[in-house]
Amino acid sequence: MAEIRKHTAVVVGAGPGGYPCAIRLAQLGVDTLVIERQYWGGVCLNVGCIPSKALITAGRKVEELADLADMGIQVPAGAPSVDMQKLQAWKGSVVDKLTGGVRTLLKANKAQVLQGEVTFTGPKTLSVETAEGTVQVQAEHLVIATGSRPVQIPGFNFADPRVLDSTKALALTEVPARLVVIGGGYIGMEMGQMFNKLGSKVTIVEAMDSVLPGFDADVVKLISRKLKKAKIEVLTGAKAKGWEEGDDGAIVTVETAKGEQKIPADYILVTVGRRPNSEGLAPTGVAMERGFVTIDKQCRTSVPGVYAIGDVAGGAMLAHKATHEGEICAEVIAGHKAFNDARTVPAVVFTDPEIATAGLQEHEARAQGFEVKVGTVPFAAIGRALTTGHTDGFFKTILDAKDDRILGVTICGDHASDLISEAALAIEMDAEALDVGLTIHPHPTLGEGLMESAKAALGQAIHVVNK
Repeated sequence: MAEIRKHTAVVVGAGPGGYPCAIRLAQLGVDTLVIERQYWGGVCLNVGCIPSKALITAGRKVEELADLADMGIQVPAGAPSVDMQKLQAWKGSVVDKLTGGVRTLLKANKAQVLQGEVTFTGPKTLSVETAEGTVQVQAEHLVIATGSRPVQIPGFNFADPRVLDSTKALALTEVPARLVVIGGGYIGMEMGQMFNKLGSKVTIVEAMDSVLPGFDADVVKLISRKLKKAKIEVLTGAKAKGWEEGDDGAIVTVETAKGEQKIPADYILVTVGRRPNSEGLAPTGVAMERGFVTIDKQCRTSVPGVYAIGDVAGGAMLAHKATHEGEICAEVIAGHKAFNDARTVPAVVFTDPEIATAGLQEHEARAQGFEVKVGTVPFAAIGRALTTGHTDGFFKTILDAKDDRILGVTICGDHASDLISEAALAIEMDAEALDVGLTIHPHPTLGEGLMESAKAALGQAIHVVNK
């Protein structure tokens, strides 16, 4: 007879939404069980954000060796070599520290854990296949945090060794001599540039008219220039139709405006988006739209006592958004008056240079009917950027012309990922340009660029010519 377990709260999925939700529930004194199928810490910690950033860092360090000569630092002649076995081992050590920490934190906060495959059997009942047998679980409150997975397209089956999703690509133990990346969005761009720095000849195939669709035109212009300089071939307005095995690897067929092209490749990386892991949720009775679970500002679904957070609940499919929802959800289950009323979910792309946004981008603000003031400051005008040798990029602050309120900030440049948080705070506080502009920023730092761009939007910049 199967074991039966009853808990006040059950969280299905221990990714960046699920495990913080479980930890916070336990901190609030709620009897909590978190169930995970495979990855403690989810896709992000194991086969997504963290391992990709580890490899991106390695790629950047390889490239930076060539820049040392400009500083008078002599390095051995010849191209640096990359030992992918050692690089993968180092990446694995980073991942292991973080994922081990998830289990430790859950245990320290007295959240109970169970590893196994979940089958939903009712609104708040589950069957879990574990290594020790079947466990039946009943919950007063059920949190669905099942995440998402890469989209597979016709003609490119992830089961084939030559066809990669992001998970398989991040586990390669060799640097592909030739890599075709299908999809020029943020994942494709990050991975394409990373493999290029490690030594791959990269071709990016994008169906839209430009890479990074939806991003600020100035961002796209700068990144496109970097791609050209790195000799990464980009085919826009192009569709990958299929591939076949040739005498020397794969041959990818691409349909372009100029006709059909055949591109040789050792591997084909497909990065055209992600889809929610919502199959099997029918027994819960929750309402869904396009495969995503519908939730309100308290993460409640259409079924009382059932909640959803993270990628499976739609919206921005970002780890930090999932974490925020997980903590809100925990507060709600514990009986607190908590709501997800965030003004912005900042986004970061770890390309070269990095891209970070908070609030509205310039074209989005104009499309929504705002009359705007825009202040743009190049990294080349910032003293600290000059001292690091990384001067590509800019800070752009977008204001509502009526009251000088900050509508959004776009940063494209070195350490944009670290710099955007101040902008997110400004937007959450409904700050005006002078709130940032009159805040004394330490010198010499990259952060001065945000202060200066806020002033530039008002025509008060000191270190750039005001427009």
